[in-house]
Amino acid sequence: PIPVSSLSFIGLSEAKARETLRNGALSALLRQAVLQARGALGSGLDKATGTLLYNAAARLRDPKHLGFLVGYIARRQILTDLQLGAALEYLRSHPLEPLDTGDFERACGVGVCVTPEQIEEAVEAVIGEHRAELLAQRYHFNMGLLMGEARSWLRWADGKTIKNEVDLQVLHLLGPKTEADLEKKPKAAKARPAATEKQKAAVVENGEVGTETRSLLEQLRGEALKFHKPGENYKTEGYVVTPNTMALLKQHLAITGGQVRTRFPPEPNGILHIGHAKAINFNFGYAKANGGVCFLRYDDTNPEKEEEKYFTAIREMVEWLGYQPYAVTHASDYFDQLYTWALELIRRGQAYVCHQKVEEIKGHNPPPSPWRDRPVEESLLLFEDMRKGKFGEGEATLRMKLMMEDGKMDPVAYRVKFTPHHRTGDKWCIYPTYDYTHCLCDSIEHITHSLCTKEFQARRSSYFWLCNALDVYCPVQWEYGRLNLLYTVVSKRKIIRLVETGAVRDWDDPRLFTLTALRRRGFPPEAINNFCARVGVTVAQATMEPHLLEACVREVLNEQAPRAMAVLEPLKVTITNFPAPKALEVLVPNFPADESRGFHKVPFKPTVYIEETDFREEVDKGYKRLAPGQPVGLRHAGYVIAVQNVIKDASGRVIELEVTCTKSDVSEKPKAFIHWVSEPLACEVRLYERLFLHKNPEDPSEVPGGFLSDLNPDSLRVVHNAMVDSSVLSARPFDKFQFERLGYFSVDPDSEGERMVFNRTVTLKEDPGKA
Repeated sequence: PIPVSSLSFIGLSEAKARETLRNGALSALLRQAVLQARGALGSGLDKATGTLLYNAAARLRDPKHLGFLVGYIARRQILTDLQLGAALEYLRSHPLEPLDTGDFERACGVGVCVTPEQIEEAVEAVIGEHRAELLAQRYHFNMGLLMGEARSWLRWADGKTIKNEVDLQVLHLLGPKTEADLEKKPKAAKARPAATEKQKAAVVENGEVGTETRSLLEQLRGEALKFHKPGENYKTEGYVVTPNTMALLKQHLAITGGQVRTRFPPEPNGILHIGHAKAINFNFGYAKANGGVCFLRYDDTNPEKEEEKYFTAIREMVEWLGYQPYAVTHASDYFDQLYTWALELIRRGQAYVCHQKVEEIKGHNPPPSPWRDRPVEESLLLFEDMRKGKFGEGEATLRMKLMMEDGKMDPVAYRVKFTPHHRTGDKWCIYPTYDYTHCLCDSIEHITHSLCTKEFQARRSSYFWLCNALDVYCPVQWEYGRLNLLYTVVSKRKIIRLVETGAVRDWDDPRLFTLTALRRRGFPPEAINNFCARVGVTVAQATMEPHLLEACVREVLNEQAPRAMAVLEPLKVTITNFPAPKALEVLVPNFPADESRGFHKVPFKPTVYIEETDFREEVDKGYKRLAPGQPVGLRHAGYVIAVQNVIKDASGRVIELEVTCTKSDVSEKPKAFIHWVSEPLACEVRLYERLFLHKNPEDPSEVPGGFLSDLNPDSLRVVHNAMVDSSVLSARPFDKFQFERLGYFSVDPDSEGERMVFNRTVTLKEDPGKA
């Protein structure tokens, strides 16, 4: 091992040296580099050379080039970090050997000698171009601009020498600094454009709310994510380069024209949920932001769990979120090709037929297969027997010969299933697994960026291995953090249990966080997309509070949902001095903050209905609504009403008020204005709360009795005899309104004719108790 003192000698601090020694791979490379350099230089290993060696060992992607690179450093042909950076970039861009040394040396300035005269001339020319500005601004001028321009003329010149020459020539032109030159330049006030709603929106990071967010497309555009460019897959860390890689990438670019290609690959055995919304936004958004295309590919390799309704609902939700697939494909489209490749994998000695039971090969330390080394011809015959149905389910599998990152040995590629397929019928009784199918389908469709959640990181090595084992184009898998919400469950199995036990009605019950449920509840797709943008594309898993999603919903609905008036608990009010012999018409603005967006008419008759809670017989301090001796205004009507008589039933409950009305412009301004309806439609209103009582209903430490024991008994309250103004009669399912003073509501598909059903989407303001 390298002693700490040796690392200190090459320019590392003692702390950095100890940290380096803890990294076994880096310290081994550094030891190799130091020994090689000492062999060439003897004891003359100075700190500048040592720093270059350390940076070479730490930053080199492919260790096979280390000796080549150290040779140039030891021979003093690479002398600066600038040259080293160019050398590393060249090696990343040219992964295959043999390297063209002449081309390499030109790319990183080997042998280039920049004379002091050349630096002097370049700086003189740059100062000449900016002479007028320099004389006007003197030492307040940005000198970095001069250095940058001179550096662009003389790429391999020493930065310190350029700076010294700039300082010298500026001093010669301007003379010494005066007191005015030493004063700080006042900062120019930046013109601040009016903030749009999107700019005002808060950003959510690790559950905390910040002050600003960028749109999703801004987060995904260009270099924002440090992803590779199409065709430059080999520049990605961990990407495996074979002798065929560059030729395959050249063919790939010829087919795609350098276009970004992504895919969203759901299994059609359940309904998409809020976590999938992030995946949809990321895959479709990344392609859109970079002028590319995104495939919707159904991973339909598990026929017993797939149903037509899931295929339909998945596509509906993708399009509802505002994305149009470039093509809709299925893994089953490629079953013939996948089978042909499986035969080739066996022929290459990379797969074998195994008879271990499923129980035997579960977990991370199963016993090795006794059939791993069976002859290729034997595996070919047995695999054909599997295809012909000569083995029962579980009696034989095709396994690939590799070790995955998580220690899993020889993952299964094919298994026997005597289940007709949704699309291929009875043609197959063997079906490929995700580990086998996914990367090969990506290869067939020439996907450039295979974006998936972090739990698939353990499959990245098998992804690269399989494509390379078959000598086919190999895309790059990139992982990102999942999006989870508190107070809910999203697993298919658990949602099915909720449906079976009657805790929820179906997959689209508005208390769930499936996308169909959120649509039914009235969440606009823009709000879900905005939420995903605020969460951001992070590597870490994001677990968010539902109220952060609800805040996005309020922002969108405030702009989109026209206003209407509804009463949940009606109290009859009779106006005894109604000012007209027949009903009046009141114009109500659809959006009171912007009356240019139109009005709707509501009838105003002697009988109106108000909320029971807007009347009290006895007034408490701070109560401002209707009471004897305390009038209120009727919103939009232009009238103030005052109680004259309170009518009660036999039990003493108030059932009607008799009031008089006065025009607002001749009345004293009331303390409050309340909403009301007249000649209303009867309707049903469903009020939703959280489905679960605890943040993590699946966590045994929080909910020992299991998630079904954590159901909130008050998660749904149905108001059967609510009233809404007749302006909403023409509304269709999923139309949204703000019921003034009550919240945002959406028309439920259960509505029939004049018997309308509304779901409360969110309240007008966040409940402080839920934050």
